[in-house]
Amino acid sequence: MAHSLDYTPQQAPTVLVVEDEPLQRMSLMDLLEEAGYTVAEASDADQALIILESRPDIRIVLADVDMPGSMDGLRLAALVRDRWPPIEIIVTSGRGIPQLATIPARSIFLPKPLNEQRVKEALSLFS
Repeated sequence: MAHSLDYTPQQAPTVLVVEDEPLQRMSLMDLLEEAGYTVAEASDADQALIILESRPDIRIVLADVDMPGSMDGLRLAALVRDRWPPIEIIVTSGRGIPQLATIPARSIFLPKPLNEQRVKEALSLFS
């Protein structure tokens, strides 16, 4: 039996997309919603932390490494791993692969440009 990425509404994990580029953020959100996920959005790490503190339903954080604000995506990922250990993390970057030591345990790195198949495969590892 094939593994499906489609979820019934009560099962759909909530994914927080943290991306400062509006078009990339909207594109990712559309892809995730079409795959059956519930989606929240943040344009930087500070906004992401506010959402994480108020939304206990967030199960996956998909964050860009390069973004403005008080911290980049790798620092956000480390903070999420420390404060919310059960949350799964996917970090992305178009500026090369970060050093492995900078990516928190149990996190996945996806290089940009993202394609739908790679994103879905990464998410399927968490479901």
